[in-house]
Amino acid sequence: MFNIVLVQPQIPNNTGNIGRTCVATNSKLHLVKPLGFEITDARVKRAGLDYWGDLDVTFYDDFESLLSSIENRNRMFFFSAHAEKSFYSKELQHGDWLIFGREADGLPREIKNQFVNELVKIPFPGKVRSFNLANAVAMALGEGMRQLL
Repeated sequence: MFNIVLVQPQIPNNTGNIGRTCVATNSKLHLVKPLGFEITDARVKRAGLDYWGDLDVTFYDDFESLLSSIENRNRMFFFSAHAEKSFYSKELQHGDWLIFGREADGLPREIKNQFVNELVKIPFPGKVRSFNLANAVAMALGEGMRQLL
């Protein structure tokens, strides 16, 4: 359904949970190195439960390698708590690329500067700086399913 990209994820439990969510939504997971953990870490598999074997996942050595694999760059959405545009204002399509940064500090500045017009946020009225990565991915996929199913 969608392509979920995690750029340099740091927390194995989040990645495992996101992997399970990708299996549930028929989405593909793309992991951009360096990872903040070993993919064989038991916490990844525990959070992904027994679905990890069903996950369609691709690894990239760096962000440029990921970019070179994307044919239609017009369908990329980069999530940032500091973006101006709401993700909920976008009309989604099957195969869209939903790109998320690291848990501690989000997407690298170079990526945000390069794709400033593709930055989106998940708006929230509460008193937090940002959502947990796994929750943000689930919210984005939920909106995608709402639009397309």
